[in-house]
Amino acid sequence: MLVFRPKTWTAIGAALALAGCGEGAGGEAGKAGGAVGEGEGAATAPAAAPGGEGEGGAGEAGGGVGEAGASDAYAQIPAESRTALRLAHLKGFFLAAQAAGPVEGKEAAAALVGQGMLEVFDPEAQTLRRAGVDETALRAAANSGDPAQIRTAIASLDAASAKAGGDPAAVARGMTDIAAGLYRGVFVDGDGVDPIEYQHAYGAALAARSLAESRRELAPAKAELDKLVAMWPAPVAPDSPAGLKSAAQVQAQASRVGLALSGL
Repeated sequence: MLVFRPKTWTAIGAALALAGCGEGAGGEAGKAGGAVGEGEGAATAPAAAPGGEGEGGAGEAGGGVGEAGASDAYAQIPAESRTALRLAHLKGFFLAAQAAGPVEGKEAAAALVGQGMLEVFDPEAQTLRRAGVDETALRAAANSGDPAQIRTAIASLDAASAKAGGDPAAVARGMTDIAAGLYRGVFVDGDGVDPIEYQHAYGAALAARSLAESRRELAPAKAELDKLVAMWPAPVAPDSPAGLKSAAQVQAQASRVGLALSGL
């Protein structure tokens, strides 16, 4: 049975509140809190472009992905690459679940996948169905957290990504920006860790590296992406921030990835 974590209920509540005001559901408000001494802020997605679902419609311009870093990534990427970015973004949740499952169990893995479906798939379901995603496989993984079903879902996302087109370097940069943006929300009140933001950021970094592993033209950036992923010491967050890289350090490495991807 799919078990949603508190962040997911926040997203649902925000969507219902917006719907009650006659507005489109714009996803959750992403936290953009900094590391100790950096302060906290909030990043919300800009209003969706008119035209409904699809390229340039709700979500694809950032309206459906309100996590820190995500709205900017969608807004900055060329329109022809947004479906590929959304597929990579969704894959990040499955990769994080695949890594965390052996530690936390199937229920936690199912929750991670379910959050990805809610935050990334559902706002652009029609677009992703047209891209060839096997929704049945994705939802089966969200319901069970079973490792084999997660692998099947990832294979479906990879097949759709291979046909999605777009600029792979731009997508990798977008996922790197999402990872760094989410990581800013990991630190809570100076001495706490948000385990959900930690895993979402980790999944985004894994998705960026996975893209470099599958696309020969991105090979020059893989070493820097390996270093980015290595900044997460484990797939599950520690209880305290001791030993974690600061948000500034992760952002600096994300910038190095961007430089490695420039011109590719």
